[in-house]
Amino acid sequence: MIHLLDAFQKMDRRWVFLGMVLAILVPLQCPLEADFQVAPEVQDVYDEVEKLPAGSPVLISGDFDPASLPEIGPFYTTHLHHLFRNDLKPVLVTLWPASIPIIYPEMERIANIYGKEYGTDWIFLGYKEGKELVVKNIGQNIHQQFPSDHRKTPIAELPLMKDLRQAKDFPLITSISAGAPGLTEYVLQIQGQYNLNIVGACTAVIGPDTIPFHKSGQLSGLSMGMPGSAQYEKLVWKGNPPDGVQLLATKSMDVLNVGHLYIIILILLGNVAYFLTRRAKES
Repeated sequence: MIHLLDAFQKMDRRWVFLGMVLAILVPLQCPLEADFQVAPEVQDVYDEVEKLPAGSPVLISGDFDPASLPEIGPFYTTHLHHLFRNDLKPVLVTLWPASIPIIYPEMERIANIYGKEYGTDWIFLGYKEGKELVVKNIGQNIHQQFPSDHRKTPIAELPLMKDLRQAKDFPLITSISAGAPGLTEYVLQIQGQYNLNIVGACTAVIGPDTIPFHKSGQLSGLSMGMPGSAQYEKLVWKGNPPDGVQLLATKSMDVLNVGHLYIIILILLGNVAYFLTRRAKES
């Protein structure tokens, strides 16, 4: 027994990496389909969308890059489906230049699925440099900050933007953020000043920094990391997505669970092996 534990401690690390590869691939090929609960803060995001009457505009700030796409990309896609399905009208902006090739084609694709018309049912205003100042200007005067949209069309000529002059004209704002500038800046710069209704989605690593905003009521709802995205998928699709819609976050939950379990087992075995072999050597 001691010999096996000693061999375990000296095991080539490549076997550990191979085990992690299997912990990722096996759940993807053979889904466990384990059920999970929806956190109250994610339920709040869903409820805020459901409260809006048809035709309401929703401002979305998509501020993430390819590195954070697996975590919050599924939330973004599901959120667009949720909005268009409820006949809401998203207006998209971004504070990150790397977001443009991610968020714009996806919104265009989903808008086409629902037969939505650009300029009337949805708009992409594009990217502006300036970080917190852009957020501040969105609160004061969107037309001044974005005189034209991503397609170089003056936004004054777009029917959807006719009565949308500043952030408070949107009954709901969604910030999908992987860092700064993003969700925190929207809360600190304009939420309190204009008493805005904001929901957010963020990566798991910045989740602890944003939870107090939800607890204090400054955020009406919050989704954190891939688990939050999976929970939102569960609420929107209720396990029955239409053809062509993949529940990417839900499928990835099996990978997270098995991967974390694998790491925990290694830690436990490593500690047991260390203490038992040390005791054997001392005796």
